[in-house]
Amino acid sequence: MRQKQLGRSGLFVSELALGAMTFGATGWGCDEETAIGLVHRYLEAGGNFIDTADIYGPSEDIVGRALQGRRPEVVLSTKVGLPGGSSQNDRGAGRAHIVKACESSLRRLGTDYLDLYWVHLDDDAIPLEETVAALDHLVRAGKVLYTGASNFHAFRLMKALAVSDRLMATRFVAFQGQYSLIARGLEREHFRLFDEEGLGFVSWSPLGAGMLTGKVRPDGAGENTRLAQRNSRADQLIKNERGFAIAAEVQKAAAELGCTPAQLALAWQRGRPVTSVIIGVRTEGQLDDNLSSLNVSVTPDVLARLEAITRPPDEYPGSFIDIFQGWIRRGDNLY
Repeated sequence: MRQKQLGRSGLFVSELALGAMTFGATGWGCDEETAIGLVHRYLEAGGNFIDTADIYGPSEDIVGRALQGRRPEVVLSTKVGLPGGSSQNDRGAGRAHIVKACESSLRRLGTDYLDLYWVHLDDDAIPLEETVAALDHLVRAGKVLYTGASNFHAFRLMKALAVSDRLMATRFVAFQGQYSLIARGLEREHFRLFDEEGLGFVSWSPLGAGMLTGKVRPDGAGENTRLAQRNSRADQLIKNERGFAIAAEVQKAAAELGCTPAQLALAWQRGRPVTSVIIGVRTEGQLDDNLSSLNVSVTPDVLARLEAITRPPDEYPGSFIDIFQGWIRRGDNLY
């Protein structure tokens, strides 16, 4: 498995990251023994990047036990920001919560430092100056090596980078966001920002929370996945008529290529500007299937078909600006 530089940082991560959200989750996850086996199997396959979060139930504790004696082999990341308790101080991106949450995560993970600490969600109720300063404090204390952002508007992410530069504080080195053949919205604004500002991109939910594999079906039947069991407003961003149409095309194309839909969806990401793709599995069979995506080549005709059905719709002002910039570069007479 290849290792790739994360943005312009000195950190190198494997092209597939192991997401630990399923570890210990009731109903749609796996038990501790299975989770530890998955971690060890992933490391044996050449992976080095494990991602979790403080709100993933017992996940951090399980990851910590799985890495006993193997911590130096791993780029370990976790997240802060979503509600972790009933108090207002147990959530968000303020200094009080960030510092306390980091200490708690270190304790659960059984380590004295994090390779990468993500702000799980933009918190527009807290000044970015406070968030940036709190993260910089953790870096200077040696408890965090690098920081990243997840689930930020492009303009807020750029503002956070500008605040870091103004304060001469630690800068985000990467962004983690939802990205799949169903959810390509980040291509509108974020991708250009990543390129210009030197951020690495780590994608989550590359299989559309099971949509692309056929585990979630229009008739409501399906395996015990999170998406099959619920239908929240956030889920409906991908669990809709367009999403099911894309899933059907992916399954058809995968059959033609002689691979599984999951392998095709993951292989497609290798051709995109993605540093590392987070895979979330609950069985060794699923892990081996995902790892086998590294051997799948997507033919040009399949790529063209997938592009035609999954390309984000035109929008204003992005598409409008691109059209006019194209005319300007060609020297067209507009009137």
